[in-house]
Amino acid sequence: MIERQLYNKAKQLLTKFPIVAITGPRQSGKTTFSQALCPDYQYVNLELPDERQFAIEDPKGFLNNYKDGVIIDEVQYVPELFSYLQAVTDQRKKNGEYLLTGSQNFLLSHHIAQSLAGRVALLTLLPFSFTELDTSVYKPGSWMEYLYKGGYPRVYEQQITPSDFYPNYLQTYIERDVRQMLNVRDLAIFQKFIQLLAGRIGQLLNQNNLANELGLSNKTIESWISVLEASFIVYRLQPYHKNFNKRLIKTPKLYFYDTGLASYLLGVRKVSDIQIHFAQGALFENLVVNEFLKDSLNKGERLQFYFWRDSLQREVDLIIDKGLERNAYEIKMSQTVHPDFFKTLTYYKELDPEAKLNLVYGGNIDQQRSDTKVYGFENSKYLEENNP
Repeated sequence: MIERQLYNKAKQLLTKFPIVAITGPRQSGKTTFSQALCPDYQYVNLELPDERQFAIEDPKGFLNNYKDGVIIDEVQYVPELFSYLQAVTDQRKKNGEYLLTGSQNFLLSHHIAQSLAGRVALLTLLPFSFTELDTSVYKPGSWMEYLYKGGYPRVYEQQITPSDFYPNYLQTYIERDVRQMLNVRDLAIFQKFIQLLAGRIGQLLNQNNLANELGLSNKTIESWISVLEASFIVYRLQPYHKNFNKRLIKTPKLYFYDTGLASYLLGVRKVSDIQIHFAQGALFENLVVNEFLKDSLNKGERLQFYFWRDSLQREVDLIIDKGLERNAYEIKMSQTVHPDFFKTLTYYKELDPEAKLNLVYGGNIDQQRSDTKVYGFENSKYLEENNP
């Protein structure tokens, strides 16, 4: 089993809080991780009808039966349980008594905010990061191979080809989750919607355009995107406009949590397809932003991620705001560093003199260029700038 970077943080928080909750997409490894983290804990899965019914009909009896070290999997299926968890943990005062997992983030967070504030530590487990795979027997031959395969554990551990894994993942997701959360009558339209989103990776998210293309209302598009966000399929990167007087873009950009899924939706069927694909640069940008996000979440941090763009289309791909410190990143797929790559960073520095400038590119050589640090993606050292 590949050691997950989240392990140490989760282990620490189990000694500080009565409840630790881990969210993340389906099949990101939450169950395997939880059982490795707490091998002596009882395990109960609320996807099983009998266990779910027990928890719904008799929550007090359920929590009396499962106590003193319990993993409760897919806890979002019984949101009523959270109020009872509050009562029993307040009474027992035992840190690390419950480890909860859930793959529907908005349900879990909503009920936690209402019932378990101050009693629970929230963590997110995404699919494997490049760094996690890089030190394992499943180390990708290149970042292109990693981009193509994505990070879902089953792809590596069961040696499933992406063209076999992702169609089944999509079908299962649509049939199980979408039908539960949305009244989608035509699943073919919803699948087309997901494919259209993949074609807009790294672009400003124009919901009106999507609505017109699919013949749907803007309200429906917003609802569908929100469900995909809640299920860890896509996320929106918000624009950065703090303390700047220039006219700035205020529309978010869209990315996928896993580039393997995005690549499949875009018709990538082998690694070499990436080199000639129209979305190669956008997919690489998505890959790099994901690695920063995973690194932050694996350390239990909630850093603020943005992009910056002005009305003249000058853009910095990623701004990581750490309060008193900001890191600005230009992301380029090219395996060669070109002088043009630094133009927007240099301009941005005039607006934000305290920002640290960085370039991540598709090569493997690190350099120091004037006031910009240059990193080859496969070295993974660019993450040290984010979390030294």
